[in-house]
Amino acid sequence: MNQKRLLFTYGLVFLVTAIWGLNMVMIKVLVVHLPPQTMTAFRILMAGITALIVIVLGKSFRHLSRKEWIYTIFGMLFGVVLHHSLIAVGLTMIDASNASLILALVPLTTAILAVFFLGEQLTKLRIIGFILALIGVFFIQGGSFSTLQLSQGEFLLFIAMFVQATSFIFVKKATATLDSKQVTTIMYLIGAIGLLIISWVAEPRGTSEMTSASLFIYLLFVASGVVATGIGYMVFNAAIQQIGAAQTALFNNFVPFFGLVFSALFLDETITAAQLTGFTFIVAGVLFGTGYIERLRDKKHKQVRYANRSSV
Repeated sequence: MNQKRLLFTYGLVFLVTAIWGLNMVMIKVLVVHLPPQTMTAFRILMAGITALIVIVLGKSFRHLSRKEWIYTIFGMLFGVVLHHSLIAVGLTMIDASNASLILALVPLTTAILAVFFLGEQLTKLRIIGFILALIGVFFIQGGSFSTLQLSQGEFLLFIAMFVQATSFIFVKKATATLDSKQVTTIMYLIGAIGLLIISWVAEPRGTSEMTSASLFIYLLFVASGVVATGIGYMVFNAAIQQIGAAQTALFNNFVPFFGLVFSALFLDETITAAQLTGFTFIVAGVLFGTGYIERLRDKKHKQVRYANRSSV
C-alpha cells in the first residue's frame, strides 16, 4: 500500500473512532427519549440493512459453511444481542463518559481471551498491561478504596464490554475464511431479530412509544444506526483487511477520549481528574496488553541487528 493510501485509511479510521465517541452521546440521548430495548433493535436493524446494501452492491455475498455459521451466530449473540441490549439499559443509569471509559477495555479483554481461546502467548509485558488497565478501572469508578464498588449501570457496561470482547473471538474465527463485511451484515440482521424479541418482552408498548419523539431525536436515531453503526463498522472492517487487525485495533483507544469530550460538550457532563487518570492507565494497559509495545520492541531489535550486520 502506498503512503497516500495508507494515510487516507488512517484518516478514515480516526474519523470512525470520533463518530463512535459521539455515538455514545447520541445513544445516551436516545435512551432518554425512546424505549431503550426497542430503539436498540431498530437501530441495529437499520445498521444491518445498510451493511446488506453495501455487500449486495459489491457482490461479495456467498453461502456459509456449517462452521462459519456457528462462529457467526455466536458472534451475533454476544456482540449484537447481549452487547447492545446491556449498553442501552446501562446508559439509562450512568453517564456516557463513564460508559466510554469502561468500553475502552474491549481491546485488552480481547487480548486476554485470545490467550485462553486462540493460543496467544501471555508475556510479562502483557501482564503489566492487564495490571495497568485494572488500575485505570479503579480510578474511573471513583479512585478511592472506600468506593471500590460498581454501580448497577457500571456493572452492566462491564458485562457489555466483556461479551463484545468474547464476540471478537468468534468473529476472528469466522473471518478466517469469510469476508468480514458479510459476517457483520449477518450478525446485525439476525441480531436485530433477537433484539426485537427481547424488546417485545421487556417493553410491550415499545413499538408504539417509538413514534412519540421529536424530529431531532429521529435524526439522531438515523445517524446512529446508519452512519455510526452501519457505515462505521464497514469502514473499520475494511481497514482491518488493508492494514491488519493489530494496527486498526489501536485506533479504538481514541473512542473513550472522544466519548469524554463529546459528553462534556453536549451533555454537560463533568470530566473529573479520576476519569482522566483512569483513561491514561487504560490506554497504557491496552498498549502493553495487546502486544503493541512488544511489536515495537521487536521491530527496533530487528532494525538494530540489520544495521549491525550491514556495518560488518
